[in-house]
Amino acid sequence: MVFSSVIFIFAFLPICLFFYYVVFLKSRNLKNVFLLISSLIFYAWGEPYNVLLMIFSIISNWFFGLMIKNNESKPFLKKMWLTVAVFINILVLVVFKYSTFLVDNFNYIFKTAFSVPSIALPIGISFFTFQAMSYVIDVYRGTGQAQKNPMYVGVYISLFPQLIAGPIVRYETIENQIADRKESIALFSNGIERFVEGLAKKVILANSLSIIADNAFNNTSKISSSMAWLGLFCYTLQIYFDFSGYSDMAIGLGKMFGFQFEENFRYPYISKSVSEFWRRWHISMGTWFRDYVYFPLGGSRVPRLKMILNLFVVWLLTGLWHGADWTFVLWGIFFFVIIVFEKLTKYDSINNNRVKYILHCLLTFFLVMMGWVLFRSDNIHSAFEYFRRLFGFYSEGNNITLFFLRNNAYIILLSILFIFPVKSALSQMLSKYSQLKTILKLVSIITLFALSIIYVAKSTYSPFIYFNF
Repeated sequence: MVFSSVIFIFAFLPICLFFYYVVFLKSRNLKNVFLLISSLIFYAWGEPYNVLLMIFSIISNWFFGLMIKNNESKPFLKKMWLTVAVFINILVLVVFKYSTFLVDNFNYIFKTAFSVPSIALPIGISFFTFQAMSYVIDVYRGTGQAQKNPMYVGVYISLFPQLIAGPIVRYETIENQIADRKESIALFSNGIERFVEGLAKKVILANSLSIIADNAFNNTSKISSSMAWLGLFCYTLQIYFDFSGYSDMAIGLGKMFGFQFEENFRYPYISKSVSEFWRRWHISMGTWFRDYVYFPLGGSRVPRLKMILNLFVVWLLTGLWHGADWTFVLWGIFFFVIIVFEKLTKYDSINNNRVKYILHCLLTFFLVMMGWVLFRSDNIHSAFEYFRRLFGFYSEGNNITLFFLRNNAYIILLSILFIFPVKSALSQMLSKYSQLKTILKLVSIITLFALSIIYVAKSTYSPFIYFNF
């Protein structure tokens, strides 16, 4: 089930809200039980068998958390249980996500012919597995309490607003909210606003841009250079509005049920460096790798060569986290090289020079676009063919480029506009006119929702890009 579907918007969500605020209004425990059951149903809707994997993750990590807590005074056993927990979680990822990739590469290197059963990738496995590891690691570190009640662990790992594609919610962030959150009309209304904004990003902008991007990337060997650039530019916008749209919807849904998740995007395409881009893009993943991988390895407070090795490990894992393919490995290494260069040269220091700032932003945007070629391509051969089309001055088929530009100019221009903080700028301009601001906000939300539903009704099934990860 996806947030941008008719069945979710007009059936699943209203039913959940009715039971949550009417039937179980006076009982926090019953609300949590209901959220757990609803979340498992939500996941089982598209993953009827893999929901068993979700239940295994909940029960096993609940058990590991208790074992870590019960051996608080025995450091060896405490560390042993943490090791077992992390190993089991990673093993689940390896079996379901990387087994085919590993066997195929083993066969290629050693000229063997081992086969592996075809295993369907469970939707969102990387997200809920990372959340499960966050729970046991936070319990081990003492930044979170072990839950005696498995239901609380279940709500944390499976909570449907952020289950499929994040943000990756840290256990220490919402530990207290699970048992003691405070719902309010203000929070609920803000949640509706964020949900509608995210829905519009997805169905109006991202889905429209995907038509152009898919046409380019699915016909790599036939497109002109101009179409290659247009397709890449549209994909760059598409993936932002697709993923940030999902995050907005997840944050909005969380607020409707009293949860407050941290932001996952902060206008990444206005970054002046690649390092800054990754502090603004998919923030929850970046902070997860920083706090659970980079810092434990020593971070930046180590000799330079060790710091570079630490960054290499983080970006290799970041690439592999996104997918079991060499394109993602190269994508991670690509950003590793750039970030090392920026750290060693202090590239971020531009001393408030506006011209230099704009040039840095444009260069950063260009480098991120080059990375998206690797990210979007089906394999390395296709990626390098796409690069060849970008820089090879192929002119055949330019009329297709003009066709897409003419028919989608308003979508492209709107998309360009909204990669900037337009909403906050307008809000600041209207800060002295609170009544007008409230009316305009209400009108805009109603209009966006109506337009979004029109797009939902006429569009075909279009899952979020990060469902694959």
